Amino acid sequence: MNRILRDSDAVELSDPPAFSFGQKLRANRVIRNDGTYPGKEIGDVLVKKGEVGYVVSIGTFLQQFYIYGVEFLESGYRVGMKRKELEPVDAGEEVDDLPLPEES
Repeated sequence: MNRILRDSDAVELSDPPAFSFGQKLRANRVIRNDGTYPGKEIGDVLVKKGEVGYVVSIGTFLQQFYIYGVEFLESGYRVGMKRKELEPVDAGEEVDDLPLPEES
């Protein structure tokens, strides 16, 4: 009989989420499709290391982890990621965001 392998014995859900809605984050590793992203082949790169995005949703996985839905600017993908795959972008750190459309 197969057993579910967990990343750790820690249960993140006993604490509040590490990140908040709208927070600017950076992917600290390459994220590939594990088969849960529609329209992409398994193994396709969804997010490059260093790509910047914003938290648009917060959910849970296996009653153990928070999953942060992050909208990435460069790729345009919205990807669910664990805390260990993300790092905050410091407020004083410059990151080239995509320009917003100018008002007419």
